[in-house]
Amino acid sequence: MTIATRRLVASIVAPVFLWSCSVGPDFVRPAAPAATDYVRGGTPSEAAANGASQHFLSGRDIPGEWWALFHSAALNRLITEALRANPNLAAAQSALRQAHELTLAGQAAFFPTVQANFSPSRNTTATGTLSPATASGRPYYSLYTAQVGVSYVPDVFGGTRRQVEALAATEETQRFQVEATYLTLTANIVAAVIQEASLRAQIAATEEIIKSEREGLAILRRQLALGQAAGADVAAQEAALAQAEATLPPLQKALGLGRDLLAVLIGRIPSDEPADRFELASLQLPQDLPVSLPSKLVDQRPDIRAAEAQLHAASAEIGVAIAAMLPQISLTGNLGSAATSMSGLFGPGTAFWSVMGNATQTIFDGGALLHKKRAAEAGFDQAAAQYRATVLSAFQNVADSLRALQADADALTANATAERAAAYSLDIAKRQLALGAINYLALLNAQQTYNQALLNLVQAKANRFADTAALFQTLGGAWWNRRDLAGE
Repeated sequence: MTIATRRLVASIVAPVFLWSCSVGPDFVRPAAPAATDYVRGGTPSEAAANGASQHFLSGRDIPGEWWALFHSAALNRLITEALRANPNLAAAQSALRQAHELTLAGQAAFFPTVQANFSPSRNTTATGTLSPATASGRPYYSLYTAQVGVSYVPDVFGGTRRQVEALAATEETQRFQVEATYLTLTANIVAAVIQEASLRAQIAATEEIIKSEREGLAILRRQLALGQAAGADVAAQEAALAQAEATLPPLQKALGLGRDLLAVLIGRIPSDEPADRFELASLQLPQDLPVSLPSKLVDQRPDIRAAEAQLHAASAEIGVAIAAMLPQISLTGNLGSAATSMSGLFGPGTAFWSVMGNATQTIFDGGALLHKKRAAEAGFDQAAAQYRATVLSAFQNVADSLRALQADADALTANATAERAAAYSLDIAKRQLALGAINYLALLNAQQTYNQALLNLVQAKANRFADTAALFQTLGGAWWNRRDLAGE
């Protein structure tokens, strides 16, 4: 290419770069809600129950491995295995890698495309119509053509930049989908472990109840044989025993289903369930609960960050649609050599080149480009509404968890009191029955009241553990403090 040609190309390309701009709106992150508290009256300072208080530390950060606050080595082992083997997490991570590669592929549009071509051919001239194509005058000849082509679509109006911006935002969405999957996985394992511990406690209590009911029935049958008890009392006790026994299979079923779930969560089939067994006594209730400031929640929740990235992508798509309505400019150049023999390639007189620019403006398309732009704007409005809904839901989740923990503390206190009262009442009823002061139905009522109080107490304890885990989940799970992200 001669110096004059280079200057011509430079004179075309340089203004293109100087005039380049990005049409469409520039994305601005939505402002965080101005709320200073999650619930009316402010975050409570503590939730006290039955001598054990949980303190809410407003403004404190959450540890990355928040589940370690339950001080269960078995739970920690399960989560470590799940993070290594859970297929849903692996799928999300693969989707992130795919999104990253698509972003890099989109960035390639900023560079020219260079292609090399070599075309050998054997030809004949229709001498009855045309003169021979070669200087030798023979109708048969070979032609070898080698050329390099360069094509480039300058990003005059920023359409390509907006496309790459949309791809990068989509990658960001997927990045936070990974974090959401991570958080959901760890929270589900903690919830499954707490549920198992609760079910084991309920099963143990139910088995103790059944044992007590059977002992009572045996006593009544002996008394009936001696004429010291009525048949109605025996029938009532048999019914109570059957009722207690009927509550056991559903609990055992729920326990089995929970074990199956745990196995799948850690990437195993149900027949290969983990060996660890969980009891409420093996878990320690966290006493200090960090509660992030409301202004930080939009930065911490993976679902909010994913919704924000989707909003960003929708904003960039408006720019893409606007750019498509403007002139489309392309530059192409070819440089090569053509000869009738391989040895003659690149010899004197065989070179050829061409430089071409093209600008195309759509004049009429039935309104297609206009409606695509309007569709992109509607998509942005949709993403904005979905973002607001996600934020509102997130704040509701935290408020619900705080209220639940307060209610759990009150419920545990009430149920502990009820259990103690029921146990005392049952003890009195047993002594009165021995003295003949009451009939057996009174004892049966006292026994059933105690049984229900005992089960309620177990469930109240488990609810406190479960809602504590839910609070960590609703606050975002502290993915930003994870050790495996320290180098990112």
